[in-house]
Amino acid sequence: MVWTSTLFTILILQFISLGGGQNIDPDVQLESSFPPAKPSLTNLNAICLHGSGRARYPASSFPPSGYAYARRAGNAVNRLEAWFSQCCNGDVARGNEQILCCAKQAWEAALSQFCTEEFSTMTLAHECCEQKGEDRWKCFTKQAPNPSYQSLPGYLAPVVPQDRIFTWDPNTC
Repeated sequence: MVWTSTLFTILILQFISLGGGQNIDPDVQLESSFPPAKPSLTNLNAICLHGSGRARYPASSFPPSGYAYARRAGNAVNRLEAWFSQCCNGDVARGNEQILCCAKQAWEAALSQFCTEEFSTMTLAHECCEQKGEDRWKCFTKQAPNPSYQSLPGYLAPVVPQDRIFTWDPNTC
């Protein structure tokens, strides 16, 4: 099942890179990456080592109008991947415990921002956003399609400008 989803995602992303992304349903594009999994010691190496091999969603991958949910979800993935890079590059956090703490904070901050954006629309919010506290994080974790943060073979993520600043607070670890 994971390989089928991964292969499908690779084909979609390759198609997008050739300029044909306007014909692909953006909701389908996100099936293999949203919601992102909660960082753990089990997936931390993949988070830090294979970030450039996981999907990104530049504005050009969406039609000019519509698909607001997919845009918000894609932005959350882009934001989180940029923040993971901050945590993993060694300038902010050092050692697996600190990097994991930073990555967890980035994950919660990115999904919290996603939920804030979800509630600012006139549509129904993502079901996990309806949850509070730890129940929200458990919901996102349960729905994550790629808990091991597998990269997409042959895919190199485009550079997507960071839209928000993330500041890690080591005192909460």
